[in-house]
This record gives sequence, C-alpha cells and structure tokens, in this order.
Amino acid sequence: MTADTIRDLLRAAPFVPFSVQLANGRKVRVPHPDFAPINPSGRTLIVYSHGEHFEMVDVTLVTNVVVEKGSPKRKRETNR
Repeated sequence: MTADTIRDLLRAAPFVPFSVQLANGRKVRVPHPDFAPINPSGRTLIVYSHGEHFEMVDVTLVTNVVVEKGSPKRKRETNR
C-alpha cells in the first residue's frame, strides 16, 4: 500500500469512509478526512476518533484498504 493511495482516498469527492487493514489483521476506520492526517513523508497516518483517542499507523504495514458501502470501489487490495 502506498501513501499516495491513502491520500487519494482522503481527497476523494465525495469522501467515502474507509478502513485500513494492517499486517496483523487489525482494522482502523477512517470516518472523515479531517480525522486522518498523513505526514509529508507518507510514512505515518494518524487516525483520530471522537475525544482524545488516536492511532498512529505505519503505512508500510497497511495490507489493504476497504472502502465502505456506497462507493463504486468497495475493496482495494495490494500485492505485498
């Protein structure tokens, strides 16, 4: 998975929520682009939830992205 793919999903108009799946099987939901800044190098994605909670995601550990229902592209898989 590349940072550019995640940036494209964050910039999509209209935005459709998605989840990133990590190599360990854990999923992190991105409900809104304002809740998920990606650093300039593209290495780290920070996903905020309501309140003070956030998760730091190493983009190199993202194995696929699942776009929520309502989007023409429901699932994107990567070749790792």
